[in-house]
Amino acid sequence: MKVSEARDAFFVARRSRKDSPHTTAAYRRDLAGVGAEVAAVLGVDDVGEVEMGELSARVLREAFGEFADSHAKSSVARAWSTWNQFFQFCVADGLVAGNPMGAIGRPKPGALSPKPLRGEDTPERLLSAVAGGARRARAPWAERDVLVLALGLVAGLRASEMRALRRSSVVGRPGERRLYVRGKASRERSIPIEAPLERVVEVYLASCERRFPAVRFDEDSPLVLGNSGAGIGRGGLDYLVKQCFRQAGLHDRVPAGANLHALRHTFATRLAEDGANAVEIMVLLGHASLNTSQGYIDATGQERRAAAAANRTYRALEGLGGGSE
Repeated sequence: MKVSEARDAFFVARRSRKDSPHTTAAYRRDLAGVGAEVAAVLGVDDVGEVEMGELSARVLREAFGEFADSHAKSSVARAWSTWNQFFQFCVADGLVAGNPMGAIGRPKPGALSPKPLRGEDTPERLLSAVAGGARRARAPWAERDVLVLALGLVAGLRASEMRALRRSSVVGRPGERRLYVRGKASRERSIPIEAPLERVVEVYLASCERRFPAVRFDEDSPLVLGNSGAGIGRGGLDYLVKQCFRQAGLHDRVPAGANLHALRHTFATRLAEDGANAVEIMVLLGHASLNTSQGYIDATGQERRAAAAANRTYRALEGLGGGSE
């Protein structure tokens, strides 16, 4: 069987798992990315035309090596996992005799290293600058830009979650509104939003009516729009946030490679610093693992500092005064 046929069968088999569109797209990117390197190793134009039997451990090892040279460790690990699942399916369906992925090196996952914005006042400066029109564009839209930043900084949304929001995602009475979010693996969560974010949403929605008077919006319309009035694209959202950082003069406070995710990490880090426990962080961020959420607490060191401060020997030290003269 050709690779293209096996790949199609793999995605048909996954339909019953109800993967989110984001997950399916990520699998396709991983198969295509390494697949392009496989094609180069074999000297063909299209890996889809290759017979499954040609995907030997040697070929895949060389392809993953080339892929690793231009991708981050996390991307290589994710691609390895995708290809491993692909071959597991192929073995179960009798398409290949065995899974060669055991012979392919896989990066070890590193410990969680949150990448929040640097500087205690950076989130406030960013919001203030963008609200004041710092982001210069052909069609400036400060209301939309502030909404995007706020969804990251006070709701902790991922880029894919922002793009999946609908107008109906904001529910509840004034003062008691919540944001319903569909996250990774289609896990849903509800995030309470306070009056300041309610006002940001209301001001933004009013700006949509002014900018697109001919468009009939309904409850199923995307919440976050691009400049054309349709839902914002992945690249457009990424570019928007980068320009906000840059034109607010804060691009040097963004950890390398973080961009929009730095907003989410700032949200989580501030939760941990202000006393939220791992379970609360897990629920609000939509983590699948408590260990991931615990990483933010470990990174801030707040609980360890509190535990150390509770040592009763400190009371003895307090009575020592300033020491000998």
